[in-house]
Amino acid sequence: MMSGSQLWAVDVYGRGFSLWAAGGRWRRAADLLLELKRVTGSLHCCWGIGCDHQVYLHVYPSQVPIRHQEETYENQRWNPVDGYTDTLLPTDRWQWTDESGLNPQPLHSFVLPSANWEWEGDWYVDDESCGRESSETGGWEYAVDFPATFTKEKKWNSCVRRRRWLRYRRYKALGSWAKVPLDRARPPPEPFTDISCGGWDMNDLSPEKHIYLWAVSQQGKLWFRTGIRQQNPEGTRWEPIQVPREVAQVSAGPKDLLWLVLWDGQLLARTGISKDCPKGSSWELVQPPNQKGAVHVAVGITVVWAVTKDNKVWFRRGVNSHNPTGSGWISIGGEMVMLSMGPNDQVWGVGSDDRTVYFRHGVTATEVTGRSWVAVSAQLDGSESTNHSSVRVHSDASVFAGEVTAPSQGSVLGCDDTDIPKPRVPKITSDSFISALVSDRSAPAHDPPSAAHPSVPEDNQVTSQESNSSILSPSSPSDGSETPWSNVDLEEMKGSVPSSTRSSVATYPIELQHNTVVQEELPPWAWVTGGGCDISSSSHVDLFNISDPGPLSPSITPALSALDTDTRTRGAQQERDVSIEKSVHVTRGCMCWWRDWMPHQWEDVSVTLEQVTGAGAQTGDILYLYYTHDQQKKYLYAVIKEVTALVPVFRDSLYTMAVYTPERTKQRRPILLATPSQQDFNTWLSLLNESCCASRGLGEHPSKQALWAVTCKGDVMVHEPSPSLEAAAQYLPCDHMFWRQVPAHLLCVESNSLGVVWGIAHDHTAWVYTGGGGGPSAQGNENLNQAISDVRSVYIYENQRWNPMAGYTDKGLPTDRYMWSDASGLRECTKDNTSPPSPQWTWVSDWAVDYGVPGGTDKEGWQYAADFPVTFHGYKTMKDFVRRRRWARKCKIGLTGPWQKVPPIALTDVTVLPCLAQCSLEQVPVWAISEKGDVLCRLGVTANNPAVRTKPCHYPAPTLTKQGHVISKISFQLKSREEIIFSHLTPKVNATDTEKPPKEDTSRMG
Repeated sequence: MMSGSQLWAVDVYGRGFSLWAAGGRWRRAADLLLELKRVTGSLHCCWGIGCDHQVYLHVYPSQVPIRHQEETYENQRWNPVDGYTDTLLPTDRWQWTDESGLNPQPLHSFVLPSANWEWEGDWYVDDESCGRESSETGGWEYAVDFPATFTKEKKWNSCVRRRRWLRYRRYKALGSWAKVPLDRARPPPEPFTDISCGGWDMNDLSPEKHIYLWAVSQQGKLWFRTGIRQQNPEGTRWEPIQVPREVAQVSAGPKDLLWLVLWDGQLLARTGISKDCPKGSSWELVQPPNQKGAVHVAVGITVVWAVTKDNKVWFRRGVNSHNPTGSGWISIGGEMVMLSMGPNDQVWGVGSDDRTVYFRHGVTATEVTGRSWVAVSAQLDGSESTNHSSVRVHSDASVFAGEVTAPSQGSVLGCDDTDIPKPRVPKITSDSFISALVSDRSAPAHDPPSAAHPSVPEDNQVTSQESNSSILSPSSPSDGSETPWSNVDLEEMKGSVPSSTRSSVATYPIELQHNTVVQEELPPWAWVTGGGCDISSSSHVDLFNISDPGPLSPSITPALSALDTDTRTRGAQQERDVSIEKSVHVTRGCMCWWRDWMPHQWEDVSVTLEQVTGAGAQTGDILYLYYTHDQQKKYLYAVIKEVTALVPVFRDSLYTMAVYTPERTKQRRPILLATPSQQDFNTWLSLLNESCCASRGLGEHPSKQALWAVTCKGDVMVHEPSPSLEAAAQYLPCDHMFWRQVPAHLLCVESNSLGVVWGIAHDHTAWVYTGGGGGPSAQGNENLNQAISDVRSVYIYENQRWNPMAGYTDKGLPTDRYMWSDASGLRECTKDNTSPPSPQWTWVSDWAVDYGVPGGTDKEGWQYAADFPVTFHGYKTMKDFVRRRRWARKCKIGLTGPWQKVPPIALTDVTVLPCLAQCSLEQVPVWAISEKGDVLCRLGVTANNPAVRTKPCHYPAPTLTKQGHVISKISFQLKSREEIIFSHLTPKVNATDTEKPPKEDTSRMG
């Protein structure tokens, strides 16, 4: 807690209390006659509504006084007889006016706005009006006429002059509650029932902070206080704000958020609030969290909390200055009657059962909902001295120590005299008190039989939820002979324990003495405001009873958590377990977004990923993009569960990711987000991938039934279908399937239902996946992440056109493609400006002519055609007026992933024997085609060892190559459990092959 921060609270009797970080105790307001109903605070002052429906202001003491400057101008005109005189022309301004001369301001018209101000001296002439010192001019400024530019120098044509008079008034009510005066010459507004201040952080660049005060009247109208600033804390006047319905409560945030609670339980959010328009422009209706409706709302910088009529606490998702209405409600554990927000979105509240002030522990910039409710353990400042005997509990560092024994004869706690009445008083719900009370108790205790308890006055009575409980309570002594009781709550300790079992109970030494100090108990609180209490997440505060340092513990009744044998305690524990299941984690950052409208360009946006965590999978994660267009705040969002793919690309020298959704896939317009730093890009890509997988309940590794695919750029993508391929499931459309990326760069990939996955890279290297199924368990963690490499070629085209004078040259027609272009001819690609596909690729060769172009080439690598773009061929004819040739350059990529390289044969195609999920094959045949066109089979492949062969297999496939065919494609088709169709493609015939069976070649052995 900051040294100057202050927490204000009001009890049910209307008494105002403040809690400073340095003091650590509740201090009552100096004005004992003041009774408050509502309070709202900021870092500099606190506002309140008294029981007389008047508005009160408490400005925090400061070493710098609050001074306000009053000014007026004295005007004179020169005439030939008297010189400069107060006699002005009828068309001139008044003798005493403001600087513009439009409003009269005589000295006697300035009065103090209220009794909270006092004058500092009398009026005096400002002798430095023009910015320089001058003691001879008397502060006069000269000009030709009104209104002209005034200067210090008197000239021959200076017919008018003026000088400024100043007087200061000082605010003298610092550190005390002062009544805000009524507006001058305006009828007083209706009596107020609620008040809230905010907006002091709306303009961070301005040195002077303005505070915007909102109030609700008894008739349900909304009012706005204008003119509040640091030098004028009282403001100027109240102005009504149009609201479509009757308002019950208002809450304003430190910036530009404003929410209202209507009488029917619905909510309104104000839009269009800015430093230039602090009143906002319009209202948007927000539905309450449940059907019972809302009774209270608390607004922070980027968060909104609400309390419904059943005292349940709710959190509003997606709230931002770009989206003030948010996107949905989330239930938070605990029961409160009201909430209040701090300057940095810290949450305070008043419990509905015990009327204790609570603080939301664990609220940070990322964990916006916090972890638990903790009670404020500060005591009241000051004590009362009495001449009567009292009970004193010996204690050390804790609240009390020792043992409580069962009632016995002669014991003060167990008196056999049934004629003594035992009144009921409020329970003690201190966390440390109850925990110490039951720390040594190993057996249940039972209350002794007692007489009926008479009622006590309402000031000391709190209704208990259990009718069969007995509570020891203090009574006001009438004379010195009576002994008061200490406030010990034995309601939950039912039954009796023999007096001999002292090891399981605690004994309290009771001392009777006179002239002792009795500590006053905390009153039941009615309202609290944390607007002026600045607590950072890293600061250490000793005002809270944080008894559970472990995981989330949002129970707001620490007394009930001590005894789990009680029925109400078990119910509170169940509610506590339910509340643990929901919390909100927020990650914020800045990225560039390729905007959707013309002209398309990169736009700086604020990115927010809001994750809702629970006991199981994450649900409802949302990605928000906030931007400003035409001075209007706008936003774009994507539900993580609707994201179908996250594809990394490299665009405009930026690390870019494409976010696909079903709707944007149909529009062919993904969300493009980019960062200039690769580290930030990898962080966001990993975070979004984890969120997408968690929202669908996917594991870290692909399952055995996963669908594998390769994009045209070589990225390996995986989709998880239903748990069983043969199960009756509702199959998703193609554009609704979620594909996640696996680190690799391949040309093709094959898999089966046993989790065996093989792939071939562009350099014809075979790779086997070891990161899923039985691979990791069988092979160990050393194979999970290995170095992966691939080599591919980047192609550009050199284009030329024939002309009769010079033949084929690089001088084309104006309508022709670029002379150096890509395959389509739409983009210019030269040797100098062509880069690898991404920064992960590096050049490993120089540019060279590629003779392996489909369609053939001549000896120089040229292809010919009649014009661009038509089919090119490898020979020249009389009708060919254009030609092109392809240049290639190799580049290499290095990655790390769960893949194992399978040397040494270069392959062009591979296929894995398909099988059913219930199949129990000991070995899975893997068939492949080498670069030479030979058919290869790899035996010994299992789900646990997908890359290891058990024995060599001499399989040159004489049957398939008997007719001299070169095999380029091989595949299997599963028709049933027993029948497998083997198929192959024969695109060309090798003329050098003979009818003889080929000679065995051990280098091709599987």
